[in-house]
Parts: sequence; C-alpha cells; structure tokens
Amino acid sequence: MVDFEEVDSYISTNKIDVIVNCAAYTHVDKAEDEPKIADEVNHFAVRNLGLIAKKHQLKLIHISTDYVFDGNSGIPYAETDAANPQNAYGISKLNGEKALLKINPKNSIIIRTSWMYSEFGSNFVKTMLRLSDEKEQIKVVSDQIGSPTYAKDLALAILQIIPAINNEGFQIYHYANKGQCSWFQFAEAIMKIAQRNCLILPITSADFKTKAKRPKYSLLNTDKIQNTFNLEIPNWVDSLKECILKLNIKS
Repeated sequence: MVDFEEVDSYISTNKIDVIVNCAAYTHVDKAEDEPKIADEVNHFAVRNLGLIAKKHQLKLIHISTDYVFDGNSGIPYAETDAANPQNAYGISKLNGEKALLKINPKNSIIIRTSWMYSEFGSNFVKTMLRLSDEKEQIKVVSDQIGSPTYAKDLALAILQIIPAINNEGFQIYHYANKGQCSWFQFAEAIMKIAQRNCLILPITSADFKTKAKRPKYSLLNTDKIQNTFNLEIPNWVDSLKECILKLNIKS
C-alpha cells in the first residue's frame, strides 16, 4: 500500500512534476489465492496516488496490463475496446484504472503494456535462461499470443511522452514492442539468440494447468501512442537481442 502521508509529505517538500507509477502486484497465479493483497497494491495504492496527484495538480502516468482483456478478440486490442479480465490479477489492475478515472480524470494517463521483461528482476526471459541451464527441454504454451515488451523501450517512451503531455484529460494508451508471437515462439527466440541448446516443446494451455486463466490473444494496438507522441517502437526480436546481449555482458 502507498503510505499516503509519507508520499504526500515527500511531494510537498520536493520539486515533482510527474508521478510515474511502475509498482504492481504481478504474481498472476498467486493473485487467485490472495486477491485482496493484489487489490491493495493494484487498486487501493493506485487510488491513493491518484488522490495525491490530484491534490498537488500533478500528472500521473500509471502502468497497466493487457490482462484487462479476455483474449477473445481476433485483432489487436484498441484503447476503446471493452475490458473483461479473466483473472484476479486483471481484475485488480482494472480496478486501479477505474479508480484513477473516478478520482483524477483530468491528470491521469494509463499505459497498458504486455509481457514485460528486462535484464533486471524476475521475468520470462531470465526464467527461460535459468531453466536452460538446468534442463535439456522446456515445455511452453503455444496458444497464447501477444507481444513481448522490453522495459527499457517503455521507459524511453515514457521519457519522450512526459514533455509532450498537455491537458488532454484522462487518456489510455497501449504500448508493446512491434510484432507478435506465442510464449513458445518467445522461448524459442530466447534460446536461439542466447545460443542455448535447450529444446523448447510446444504445449496447449489445457495441458499446462495454472490457477489463473490467461487471455489467448492479448496483442495491443499501439497506433494511438505512436501517432500522438510520434514514437518509433522497436520490433520485439530486436529488443530481445539487445536485452540478452546486456545479460551476457552483465554475467
């Protein structure tokens, strides 16, 4: 949870122009067992940030997720498409979006993204590389489609967006790297680029049991954010190569 008084005091005594909220509860399966905790972080903490931003008349950029959608679309999701989350994590993230719309509609910007990874923290790329050191083969679902997003690309996009923000009011944008793939294809690309010999085997979602239901198709349409802020978004394969190169240097 956001400590309202502590954050409010910090903003009051420091020169802050924009709040960028990257914090989130992202344990999709675990959220099924502890939905209240997920909601505290992804909903109520976001609400508190919205209240603080409104009090100080600050712009708030909040990162959300493709998992607010049900995955039944056959075309990339636009910002105007109806949200229909299929799991507790997605519900908590949508609750956060709704809170901002209600509390601070004049100064809130939501950026939905998908399949985030980087050379830092815990994510799919690092998990696949770790497993490739431990196993000769890995089974990965092949019937969930989306686009991996390199965190560095999103961060640079946000830095480009901030100076261009005017008084558009409440806005939702979609940002993900260009192109699309399944988790299986993503894993195959990781092994190929990293030159690992681990075999990736495709399986269906039905064969890979998880507590939380995932959207089968969660590709995001990024036309709005590209056209509004004149962004050039890299292809996911190119960004993956950059990330793995940095991981190799780091190790």
